Amino acid sequence: MLFSIKEAFRLIRRAKASFILSLISLSISVILITASIVLIELSDYYQNKIKEEITINLFLNNDLSLDNINGIKTDLQNRVYVKSVSFISKDKAAEIFIKETGEDFRKLLNYNPLPASFSITLKENYFEKDSLKRIVNSLSEIKGIDDLSFKDDYVYKLISILDTLKRYIFVATIIILLISIYIVYSTVRLIVSSRLDELETMKLVGARLFTIKMPVILNSMIAGLLAGIAAAAFFILFISVFDNYISILNILGTTGYFYPILIICTGPFLSLLISILSLRSVTLKI
Repeated sequence: MLFSIKEAFRLIRRAKASFILSLISLSISVILITASIVLIELSDYYQNKIKEEITINLFLNNDLSLDNINGIKTDLQNRVYVKSVSFISKDKAAEIFIKETGEDFRKLLNYNPLPASFSITLKENYFEKDSLKRIVNSLSEIKGIDDLSFKDDYVYKLISILDTLKRYIFVATIIILLISIYIVYSTVRLIVSSRLDELETMKLVGARLFTIKMPVILNSMIAGLLAGIAAAAFFILFISVFDNYISILNILGTTGYFYPILIICTGPFLSLLISILSLRSVTLKI
């Protein structure tokens, strides 16, 4: 093993250009892959935040008694797709109207024309277009509900945009990963080609396949480790710079604190897999 480590560092000295190219490509790849994963996490977070803000307002008949209102509230709370239910009385509705519009209709009218209502939010997994249509139809059929307010076109468009964005990020991540694999694969093949005569000599003197391949694998993993450290440093720098604007660590939760470790491990792991793939053609056959 000590021989393999020495050979790996000797390869770095002999093929500096290839090593630097591999290091740069791996660093960029790990950074972009990390950025893609963080963007997916952020899009999920903000999608959920937006969903929490989306409400369906159910306007009640003015003739309903308190028992009727409580019965409707209980019915809504028992529905599997309902996350929360809040009752807005006629007086509260008037306060909200005056606050939002700046107009006090009470100066012109001797009564409050605004109905009492229920404002409900839905659970996250019921925001599919077909589910929402069925839910809206079901709620509108509740006895005592005069009208229903739900910006369906806006909600459908917003959810569609967020889902499309996540798909594009996922596709970009796959493309970046494939490009990085190809670059590192080509670099390893270049190293193998440059050592072809040396490898043939090692075969002739009876070297084991492990002894032949291991220096190249270690060389690639060293590049991967340095790339992972560089990417982790970039991630920490990014977090510290933008923490005042977007609290990314709070959004990512407890897993955010493990990201630097995962990033550092990604480089060597990626290098190991690619190296093994690249060296498949190297055999003991002469």
